[in-house]
Amino acid sequence: MRVLLDTHLLLWALSSPERLSNPARQRINSSEVYASAASIWEISIKSALGKLKADPNEVLAGVEPAGFNHLPIAGGHAAKVVELPLIHKDPFDRLLVAQARFEPMILLTDDDLLRGYGDFVEVV
Repeated sequence: MRVLLDTHLLLWALSSPERLSNPARQRINSSEVYASAASIWEISIKSALGKLKADPNEVLAGVEPAGFNHLPIAGGHAAKVVELPLIHKDPFDRLLVAQARFEPMILLTDDDLLRGYGDFVEVV
């Protein structure tokens, strides 16, 4: 199964795995895991604004050693955002949802609000 990690789960998986729930750990360990360029972008912006203490370059460098795959942002992903209901207003989360729908893959998240997008969103 192909799984896309949301930004929180990506950060926790790479730097604080003890913060992951048991279901999240199990899903990550049994799946082909992807990290989106959208998450790196979100980390970059929030770090620059002082809202997050994470180095986007370190996160990016940690993706492959963790056994995860990179998922670039494609035009089809961006175009899919227009089809999403306005359940969530965060543009990064909406792009992750669109990527998961487009690919298709499971979006693994800790954000219960994203559950409203469909059964391809797994809240752990």
